[in-house]
Amino acid sequence: MSTQFLRRFFDPASIAVVGASEKPESTGGQVIRNLLDGGYGGKLWAVNPKGYASVHGVECVARTSQLPEVVDLAILCSPVSTLPKLLSRLGERGVRAALVLSGGSQLEQDEGGKSSIRQRMLDAARSSGIRILGPECMGLIVPGRRLNASYSSHTVPRGKVAYLGQSGMLANAMIDWAAGRGIGFSHLLTLGESVDVMLPDLIDYINQNSPTQAILLHLERVHDAQHFMTAVRDASRNRLVLAIKSGRTSQADLSGLPPTPGVTHRDRVFDAAFARAGVVRVNDSDELYDALETLSRMRPLKGDRLAIVSNGLGPAMLAIDKLINAGGRLAEFEEATQTSLRERDLDISKPGENPVDLGGYATPERFVAALEIVAADPNVDAVLVVHAPTRLAPSKATAEALIRERKRFRRNLLTSWMGFEQAIGARHLCHEAGVPTYLSPEKAVKAFMHMVDYQRVQSLLQQTPPSLPFSTSSEVRERCHRLIDEVLADGRESLTHSETAQVLKAYGLPVAESRYPDGAQAAEEAARELTGPFAIKIVHDGNSRPFRYRRHPHKLSAGLVQDLARPGDVAEAVDRLSEKVSEKFPGFRVREFCLQPMQRGKHSMQLCAGISRDPVFGPLILFGIGGYKVNILADRQVSLPPLNMTLAADMVSRTHAARLIREHSSDPQRDEQRLCQLLVTLSQMATDLPRLRGLEINPLLLNRDGMVAVDFAMDLGSPARFAIMPYPEELREWVKLRNGWDVEFRPIRAEDAPLITDFHGQLSEESIRFRYFHNKTDLSQGDLSRLAHINYDRQMAFIAERLCEDGSKEMLGVVRVWNDPDNIRTEFSIIIRDDLQGLGIGSRLMEKMIRYCKGVGTLEMVGKIMIDNHPMRALMKHLGFRQSFNMEEQVVDAVLRLNEPGNDWQRHRLERPME
Repeated sequence: MSTQFLRRFFDPASIAVVGASEKPESTGGQVIRNLLDGGYGGKLWAVNPKGYASVHGVECVARTSQLPEVVDLAILCSPVSTLPKLLSRLGERGVRAALVLSGGSQLEQDEGGKSSIRQRMLDAARSSGIRILGPECMGLIVPGRRLNASYSSHTVPRGKVAYLGQSGMLANAMIDWAAGRGIGFSHLLTLGESVDVMLPDLIDYINQNSPTQAILLHLERVHDAQHFMTAVRDASRNRLVLAIKSGRTSQADLSGLPPTPGVTHRDRVFDAAFARAGVVRVNDSDELYDALETLSRMRPLKGDRLAIVSNGLGPAMLAIDKLINAGGRLAEFEEATQTSLRERDLDISKPGENPVDLGGYATPERFVAALEIVAADPNVDAVLVVHAPTRLAPSKATAEALIRERKRFRRNLLTSWMGFEQAIGARHLCHEAGVPTYLSPEKAVKAFMHMVDYQRVQSLLQQTPPSLPFSTSSEVRERCHRLIDEVLADGRESLTHSETAQVLKAYGLPVAESRYPDGAQAAEEAARELTGPFAIKIVHDGNSRPFRYRRHPHKLSAGLVQDLARPGDVAEAVDRLSEKVSEKFPGFRVREFCLQPMQRGKHSMQLCAGISRDPVFGPLILFGIGGYKVNILADRQVSLPPLNMTLAADMVSRTHAARLIREHSSDPQRDEQRLCQLLVTLSQMATDLPRLRGLEINPLLLNRDGMVAVDFAMDLGSPARFAIMPYPEELREWVKLRNGWDVEFRPIRAEDAPLITDFHGQLSEESIRFRYFHNKTDLSQGDLSRLAHINYDRQMAFIAERLCEDGSKEMLGVVRVWNDPDNIRTEFSIIIRDDLQGLGIGSRLMEKMIRYCKGVGTLEMVGKIMIDNHPMRALMKHLGFRQSFNMEEQVVDAVLRLNEPGNDWQRHRLERPME
């Protein structure tokens, strides 16, 4: 859906609570009490068919039709069976937001041959325009608006954390936890069954309209992966996003979705999705609390090196074990740090080394002195203080000293006050002072690693990657599409081995030398052309699909015979395999045989790579250890396409295969580069061939001579929907300019960062001022990331690029648009290189962008132009933009209507953007 009418949930001027009474068990009665206790200042009514005069002092009417005005928000606590009709009546009367707290198992029941209650509720929303949050939701709380429209019994303080969940009970627990730590909320709500308003809608609304610093997400399921990823990626660029997902195991997964081929643990798909969205994932509620404690109170880290200062070696060693097992690093002190610690006799166990053991008699002053030295070391990214109470160093006194002197410490500080009775006071002081504190050293380390993970995913979200290793041609794509069309016309969903080999070769992937005879005699003749020993595989309808593993793939039952010495042995093996398939799989048609020389030696490593399709997140790229041990080792990593070299390198680095390569390869960097190029190629293949459902290359042999795909399978399905929109290849076009240059007009991509840097360096101060409204001499890494990394689902940027005589490329101009989540308006900006004015580049870029925005249904294009930017104002006039002087901002507003609104709400949004 969209953010349509969501403001009426969060800032309603009037509310009607339907189904409210003064009975103790009345949910509606609890909601009215919470609204009154919270100080809600708008108009409030109760609705109950029993015709009460009032409910808890609030005026009551018997029917919604008797309400004196059309309310902004209706809160429904009436029986489930009444909801569809009630929603229709409210919508027809003009109510645009309904918060449904009632619910239950009856939602899926049919009544008298009608569709389910859930479906009829959704039909009412679609037909009348009313937005529905729920049913079965806890309600929503917006402390800043004095709005507690929920049945929660807790008072929620105002803050800058938004909690969006799918479980009311977990939300109540979150409120209670936060109250004990002085953490407030900007928004707190649960979606329940999510009939209409979905989680991405809420994320978009809060990201646009709230000063929230952090968003906490509790997920049970994701309905629309593309909308979810778009919303979360946008939000995580501006604020911290933490997520916890229930249903991680197959026993706890109630979605009923089919498994993802090739992915043993489907929860890894969510890991991949969160990483691509810049989200920190936590595994349980304790981690959620600890991660929020850390991430909301610590400065950004530069690395993963932790120093530990403790008054005992035992607790410090527990922290080190946890750190190393979690993938962190123990900081190695510089010589100057080691010398200072030894000279001041501060470290008693291993003087000058990490961890720093101050001993059981360490006073608060010794802690401060040690921390000042350790926190000044450039090799340290954060310091963990582990303290157990002693007579000379009570916890509270030590905490007071650290808090008092913390400005002297140059690094992030984490604390763990061990124990209970004496430690409580120290923890309380740290909470009050904003110093992260934890019950145990292990919890502190885990929270630190969340910070490390946050830095990693944010870096992946914002990095400008190196150039792509290749670019597919239209001829390659057309050839593969023709082959796929032929397979589908033949009534098949899977390609044969030889057909799959054609696709792999078309994309430049190395494939083992193979022959494809159709019988024993042809196989014997083909073997005489190759050097033995040989392997022969029978290809039939049962083994042409990817990710169909067998326990013993090297045996005859799997359709494979190896180590055949002579051509005559090959012919004999073909007959044996044919008989075996006829006996075991009489319904399967034999398609062909695949003959290959045996691939052994050269210290080859067996890997597995491929493409799969998840029922929620769509196409996935897979990589890990291969061979028949693939399921046992469970090494396979998953990533969402599209991939670039940076993302591929991160994916490879997380596998056991990468560790083996670094340990045994003569050139690990070369081999990892080859694997990254392979994964980027597979990502491009998934993008170019949307009917491709699965591709498994197993084994993929890697050795000193390179890579070679030995066995592979590919199948087809309906066109894929990507969770992250891939590069829109179809929007590329070539134009000849007035000066004779052949110029490509195409969408921008993340790899264009160097082009953007060079382009910016050639702009005059005046052009930069016209574009940015101030002088911007240099582009930071963050600037480059925002300009090069765009979300094609909500943004677009077209660049004009030409190939220079020396083979390099240069950027001539760029036009950008930023759509709002509802696709009502898009804001444009355009800039052309100063020395290229008058060639028609600007008008061509703008015309291309106007066509694009019209095509995706955007209603209006708007932009702001400086008053003295006369060439731009002339271009806007030429293109038909309506221009007006903006007195408040001292600029010219340029507006172009692209499409006419299709409903009243869209017309209203064009008049009042914040609705």
